[in-house]
Amino acid sequence: MISAVIADDEPLARERIRTLLVAFPEVAVVGEARDGNEALAKVRELQPSLLFLDVQMPEGDGFSVLEKLSPAATPAVIFVTAYDAFALRAFEVHAVDYLLKPFTRARFSRAIGHVLTKLAQPARNGIEPEVLALLESIRAERRTQERVAIRTGEAVYFVRIADIEWLESSGNYVKIHAGGQEHLLRETLKNFEERLDKDRFLRVHRSAIVNVDSIQRLEPWFHGEYAVVLRDGTKLMSSRTYSERLRKIIQ
Repeated sequence: MISAVIADDEPLARERIRTLLVAFPEVAVVGEARDGNEALAKVRELQPSLLFLDVQMPEGDGFSVLEKLSPAATPAVIFVTAYDAFALRAFEVHAVDYLLKPFTRARFSRAIGHVLTKLAQPARNGIEPEVLALLESIRAERRTQERVAIRTGEAVYFVRIADIEWLESSGNYVKIHAGGQEHLLRETLKNFEERLDKDRFLRVHRSAIVNVDSIQRLEPWFHGEYAVVLRDGTKLMSSRTYSERLRKIIQ
């Protein structure tokens, strides 16, 4: 029997995978996860043979989950993703199994058949070379990434990171303010911060990050805090925790 964990923040997506797995009695779902932290905990606790892993989840995307697992404890992986041009290209280049939402029963069956063949090979031990190569390409892409893709309905918008004026946390989403427009990205602010140049982007509050080039002026406030006024007139309040770097800007 092959044990499997399903990690996806969308309940309907998890249900879809469970339903399709009925046709594969040799696979038993032993756990589910709604975000990156839960996925990491479930894999470490249950040690499944197979992991269905959503690429975009709150509290750590699919790639960060794999990076935090030890190679020996990493199961076989089928990535599940909505449209992401870079991710799809990377999966295909490295011959890694993936399912593009919404996926058909036939496409699901092909992915399962492929991974079952891999798991039947006695030589398999630890994380697959293809997945290791994929993770390295993801790291390299993020280091040089100049824009972010944002899906809205059937359309995909591309926003240059240099054009971002500020970002704010909105639950499990990041609200991106750029060029007078707002875009919602299904990712936590903490995760998105890892993509940003720390010399250009500055966290001023637990829920806000600003592009230093967008700051028009700083107004001293109480207890060492500042009102951060941006060029478009937006006023953000810094918290004491993050005011030290603002003071360095003044100096």
